[in-house]
This record gives sequence, structure tokens and C-alpha cells, in this order.
Amino acid sequence: MSQQVHADVAIVDYGLGNLRSVTRGLERAGAAVEITDDPAAFHDADGVVLPGVGAFKEGVENADPLRADLLEVADSGTPLFGICLGMQMLLTTSEEGETDGDSAVTGLDLIPGTNVRFDAGQKVPHMGWNQLSVEREHPLVEGVDGEYAYFVHSYYAVPDGDRAAVATTDYEQVFPSVVANESGTVFGTQFHPEKSGETGLRILRNFVELCDPDGD
Repeated sequence: MSQQVHADVAIVDYGLGNLRSVTRGLERAGAAVEITDDPAAFHDADGVVLPGVGAFKEGVENADPLRADLLEVADSGTPLFGICLGMQMLLTTSEEGETDGDSAVTGLDLIPGTNVRFDAGQKVPHMGWNQLSVEREHPLVEGVDGEYAYFVHSYYAVPDGDRAAVATTDYEQVFPSVVANESGTVFGTQFHPEKSGETGLRILRNFVELCDPDGD
């Protein structure tokens, strides 16, 4: 018997990202998934996922042709979910690249703030399993307080707003591991839910339920 599909999800294909494993995770969570760079598919979807691995500057530049379309998705209230680099791209700026002379690029600025590198002396990248501490209610983190997720990153988000941090993680310092905008429809995880076992599957199911147009 085939699994019931609860929502149609578009994964943004902009040349960076672990698309296949994200697809498998979302399908297990009950989504019908399309990997696409077609803006029409973003607008038709019940939810949009912006994955990403690599450098902030390259990610922003690769996604720039789709910037206006992604901003329209956010304006429409369709859930927009950034994963890892995709989460960082939801913010305004990043320190990444400043030390090697790269010109600054601007993220999507849907969650105002910047991304900064872990302090000198800390082991970078932050890689492996670490604990989530839920700071406020949001459908994405239902049932995962105190659970562990899988991280691989050297930079972390510093949002401008106090309420943007939905969950935090302690890696010699506390940083936001799940962020969201004021309306709660744009959000992201610094960790990889598709690599985070049952905890990640719960988060992906929460996302699919949030996208479910029929609420079933």
C-alpha cells in the first residue's frame, strides 16, 4: 500500500544542496516532492524547501535568479523551510568571505540578522550530534525538545530579533539551531533533519503537516 500524500513540496534546485537525501526524508514524512528551479512550481506547491551545503556567497549568487520568486513565496504565506546553508541564506548577511576579500552579498533578508563564525579556539566545523533546546512554540519543533540532531557547520545565525530563535544548541556557546520569522511561515534549521534519524523525521513530518492544505 502506498503512503498517503499530505502535501506537495517543491525543493529549490539552485546547484547546491543534498537534494536526494532531503527528498527521501520528505517522502518518508508524507510529501510528494518535486526538485525544481521552475518558479511556477514554487507557487503551486504547499511548501518550499531551500536546502544547501557550502559557502554563503556561492549559495546566494546561485540562488539570485530565483530571489524574487522566493520572496514571493514568503509573502504569500506558503511555508518556506531553509536547511543548513539554506537557513543561513534566510538571513541578511554573513561574515563568511570577509577574511579572503570576497565582496559582500545579501541574503534573502527574511529573518533579519547575520551569520558569524564560531570563536577562535573552538573546533570547526561543528560536526556531529548535538542537543536541541526548544525556546518557544512553533509547529516545526513539536515533540523534539531535548532530542539530538546532526550538524555540520562553521557559521551560525545571529538574528536581530529576540524571538527569531525557536530552538538553541550549546557548542561551547549557545546558538540558534532553529529560527523563524514573526509570522512563523519562514523558518530554518542549522542542522540536517534528513540526516538526524527519528528526530529529523519528526521535524520533516511537522513541516509536512504544516503544509497540509487539508489538515489531515
